[in-house]
Amino acid sequence: MSPDSPRTAVCRAGCAQVKITPPLGISLAGYFHDRVATSVRDDLHARAVVLESGGARLALVSCDLIAPNAQVTAAARELIQADCGIPPECVLVCATHTHTGPAVGALGPVTRDEGYVASLPRRIADAVAAAAGSTFQAALRPNRTLAEGLSFNRLFRQRDGSEVFGRRDQEVACAGPIDPELQTLSLVDETGVLRALLVHFALHVDVIGGGTADFISADWPGEMARAVSAVYGPEVVTLLLQGTCGDINHNPHEPSLVQRSRDGKAVQIGRALAGAAMYSAERAEPMVDVPLAASVRELSIPYYTRDDAFRAEIAALKARSDLSDFDRYLVERGESWPYDGQVAAASGQASRERRRGG
Repeated sequence: MSPDSPRTAVCRAGCAQVKITPPLGISLAGYFHDRVATSVRDDLHARAVVLESGGARLALVSCDLIAPNAQVTAAARELIQADCGIPPECVLVCATHTHTGPAVGALGPVTRDEGYVASLPRRIADAVAAAAGSTFQAALRPNRTLAEGLSFNRLFRQRDGSEVFGRRDQEVACAGPIDPELQTLSLVDETGVLRALLVHFALHVDVIGGGTADFISADWPGEMARAVSAVYGPEVVTLLLQGTCGDINHNPHEPSLVQRSRDGKAVQIGRALAGAAMYSAERAEPMVDVPLAASVRELSIPYYTRDDAFRAEIAALKARSDLSDFDRYLVERGESWPYDGQVAAASGQASRERRRGG
């Protein structure tokens, strides 16, 4: 290859994407009422990268879905191991968190299509198999930059000192920080062509639709991938590795964001983050060593346990006659919550492509 420096390390890498767009008529996840898809604005994908170095192989898959499903990801890992020989602990499957995609888990009145959900492990495994079957010599280039002004923390501190999610009538300030750092990992082939771009950023993927959307869309991550492909070519695979974005929404106070339609906001944010990602990628230095490793650890996480203050909040909601869909869901879930005092078993997974040397 054309080396960036005499010490540039190379590894084997592959990338691919497979459509996972569901059929029309499927219920869309993300809100607390049922929405049925009547059209496809843009396709959903499972985007995969496979890395091989020093006898180790890792697979990373980003899916345009609202959340991972433990049964789906476990089944996908089994298929990937059978197809490609990559052990389950070396396969990371994540979701972009789009709110205009299909339900993969049960949430209140939103039903899931069991046939579609059953098809997901095979589609995810196919993306990894395609990536593993078309590897090339690659240099890995990590970097980071800041993408500021696009997001805010939607947990608000009220004048009485309480912290309230989403309500802005008595707020003093946001109750928590945001993470404006955007991290990239570029896969560049021996001719210097960008083949895949991994982007890590924390921003809720709930821009394009709102609670009335009746179309399927990958939202701003799809627009980001489209903008990257417009510059580097249609074959480049762009993966979003979503950050911790539960309280981080797109910024409604930025004038240029407020003035656009929801569709326009998604396009604008996708292009802005693509620009930041390309800026990071173009300034990235290659790794001089590529030690790959992965680890899975079982974690014990206490469930929320209801207290008197929570029960009083539920009672106050029940006394109202103007409940929103979310309020009704909160009442139903709050009264039937079965996990007081219990502990959840959850898997924590990490993979590493660590830079060593200069």
